[in-house]
Amino acid sequence: MAIRPDALPTDPTALTEMVLALDAENEKLRVAMQTLKELIFGKRSERLAALVAEQLALDLDDLETGVTPPAAANDDVPAAKPPGKVRKKARRNIGALPRHLPRCEQVLEPEATACPCCQGRLHKIGEDVSEVLDVIPAILRVLRTIRPKYGCRSCTDGVVQAKVLPRLIESGMASTALVAHVVVSKFAWYLPLYRQVQILASQGIQLDRATLAGWVKRTAWWLKSLYELQLRTIQSAPRVFCDETPMPVLDPGRHRTRICQFWAHAIDDRPWGGPSPPAVAYVFAAGRGTEQIAGQLTDFSGILQVDGYAAYKALARNHGGEIQLAFCLAHARRKFVEVFKTTQSPFAREVIERLQAVYAIEAEIRGSSAEQRLAVRRARTAPLMEALKARLTTMVGQLFSQSKLAEAINYSLNHYAGLTLFLNDGRVEVDSNTVERSMRPIALGRRNSLFSGNEGGAESWAILSSILNTAKLQELDPQAYLTDVLERIVSGGTRSHQLHELLAWNWKAEHRRAA
Repeated sequence: MAIRPDALPTDPTALTEMVLALDAENEKLRVAMQTLKELIFGKRSERLAALVAEQLALDLDDLETGVTPPAAANDDVPAAKPPGKVRKKARRNIGALPRHLPRCEQVLEPEATACPCCQGRLHKIGEDVSEVLDVIPAILRVLRTIRPKYGCRSCTDGVVQAKVLPRLIESGMASTALVAHVVVSKFAWYLPLYRQVQILASQGIQLDRATLAGWVKRTAWWLKSLYELQLRTIQSAPRVFCDETPMPVLDPGRHRTRICQFWAHAIDDRPWGGPSPPAVAYVFAAGRGTEQIAGQLTDFSGILQVDGYAAYKALARNHGGEIQLAFCLAHARRKFVEVFKTTQSPFAREVIERLQAVYAIEAEIRGSSAEQRLAVRRARTAPLMEALKARLTTMVGQLFSQSKLAEAINYSLNHYAGLTLFLNDGRVEVDSNTVERSMRPIALGRRNSLFSGNEGGAESWAILSSILNTAKLQELDPQAYLTDVLERIVSGGTRSHQLHELLAWNWKAEHRRAA
C-alpha cells in the first residue's frame, strides 16, 4: 500500500524510524530478488575463485601487478600440498586399454604378397598392432530352456527330467538378466520406463510400460529383505549421516501430486580408515516431521551428522542425550556464500576464506587415522574456529537483525557446538557431504521421471535405489551385481539367514577372494 503525504508523521523522530524501517525492508527485498536471480541464472559453485572471478576481471590495473585469484573455498578442490610431499601421478589413459576386456583380432593383409621388384614371395618380418575400444550394443535374444526326458525301456515309471528353474517373473517371458537391465537402467542410470519402452520398440519388441512397472515391483518384492538388512546395518553404526529430499507422488483423488519425502541414511568411514563401508539406504515417508525420522531411528544411539533442520534437534531432545548431533560446516558456509553473491560483503568473504583454511587442513589429513586427525585438528583447526567465533560474535552486534548476513552469523553461532564436534572426535567429518552426494541419484531420477506413480512405487524406488547406489559406492557393476543377487535369492541358493553375504561390500569381498 502506497504511503500518502497526509499519512506521514510530523515528528522528526518517528519519521526517521519510518525511513530506517523502509530502508531495511527495501534492502531485504533487494537481497531476496538478487538471490532469486542467482538461483535461476547464477553459478551454483561455492568456490571462492568462482565467486570473485567477475570482480577480478574488472580490475584491469591489477593485471600489471600479477594479481591472481585466491584459492578455492570449497572442499571439492584439492588443497595446496605442503612442501616436500610427493605429488601423485595423474591418472590418465594414454592408450593402455583394460586387460580384462576380451580381444577380438582383425588382421589386415596387403593386397599382394609378391615383391614389386623381382616378383618373389614376401615373408613376414614384423607387424604393427593398434588397439581401439569397441562396443557391441545390447543384443536381445531368446533364451530357450530345454529339459530332455529320459525313460527306461524295461519299466514304465522310470522317466527322469530336470526340475524347472525358479523364475523371477512367474509365468512371464523375461529372464532375470532382462529384468535386472530394466531396473538398473531406471534406478542406476536414471532412464525412465517410457524411454526404455521406446528403445525396445526400436528393436522390434513391443512392450507396455505397465509390464515394465510390474517387473520393477516384483524385483523390489524379492529384494525387500536384503534392503531391510542393509538399513539395519547402517543404523547400527555409531555414526550415521542423515538427510531428506522431496519426492512427488501421484494423488489420484485430487488429480495432482503431493509432496512426500525420501530420507537417506548413510555411512562411510573411508576418510579415516574405519570399519564402516560406504553405504546408503533410502526410506520413503509421507512427511518430513519429527515423527517420521523418530520412527526410522527408534533404536539408534550415537552421532548423527545432519544439517540444522529442526526435526533432528527435536529427535535429539526426545532421546535424552543418546543421540548427539554433528552439524554440517558446508551448510553454514553456504549461507555466507549466498550473502557474498548478493551483496559482495567483505565480511562474508572473510568468513569464506577462514573456512577455506579449515578445509585445507582437512584435505591434508584425509586418510589418516582418527587419532592423527584429532591431534591435527586440536593443534591447527581449533584456534581457527575460536578466532572465527570471536569475529562472528563481535560482528553480529553491529548488524541489523533482519539482514541476511546477521541470519548467517546467528545460524553459525546457534549451531557452534555441533559445527565444532569434529574437534573432539577424529571420526567425525566436518560436513554432511557424504549423504548429500547420495542424494544426487534421487534428484536425477526425480528430474527424469517427474514423480512416483503411487506410494507403492515410491517404496520400490527406495528399495532398488538403496541396493544399486550402494553397489555404485562399492565401485561394482550394478548390472552384474543385481543379476547375481536376484538369481541367488530366487533360486534359493542364498537363504534368509545368509542374506548378509549379498550385501554389496560382502559380495565384493567374496568375488575378490574367488578371483
